[in-house]
Amino acid sequence: MSYSTEKSGPDAAALVLADVVLDARDAPVQEDEWAALVMAIAEGDQGALRELYEHTHRIVFTLIVRIVKAPATAEEVTLDVYHDVWQRSAAYDRTRGTVVAWIMNIARSRGIDRHRLDHRQKRVDDGTQHVEPIQQPIELADDRRRLLDHALGTLTIDERRAIETAYFQELTYAEAAERLGEPLGTIKTRIRSGLAKLRTLLATGTAS
Repeated sequence: MSYSTEKSGPDAAALVLADVVLDARDAPVQEDEWAALVMAIAEGDQGALRELYEHTHRIVFTLIVRIVKAPATAEEVTLDVYHDVWQRSAAYDRTRGTVVAWIMNIARSRGIDRHRLDHRQKRVDDGTQHVEPIQQPIELADDRRRLLDHALGTLTIDERRAIETAYFQELTYAEAAERLGEPLGTIKTRIRSGLAKLRTLLATGTAS
């Protein structure tokens, strides 16, 4: 696989969000079956973990590679995500969100943690390491950003602020909650509802 873009900062972060929202449309939405897979994983069923991986690993990798900016590292972190899924499956509560949202929250946290760790390591190494920036065709980037901007405009002010603070500033949900002066649970709810709206709008073509 080859990835390319020269953008960084808020624009690149917006594309992270756009990629995840758009690619999530391709993931089969069979929530009852996915919840059953998580329950089976909690009971030690490795086959269920493999099946869940096959359904969701592409969007997990998409998110992580946009955060860590290195495909090889993203592959490592993706494996860590599914190790976490295996370890945390018994704690999954479907009343608090979909299986995909749960996995993506794990992936995002893992990606941010790895990105910060690698960034600190590069500073220790006095800038001798070089990570090649991710790139993608300008036309695709502009199109996705246009779609995302339009869709974001349909959210409530609170939903948009929560999503933009977390994704565009590359903060964890806890950090976004602190930045906005809101309870963590409130921020998670706003992000979850906002992302659900974005996926619906983009999937139906309303934002085009």
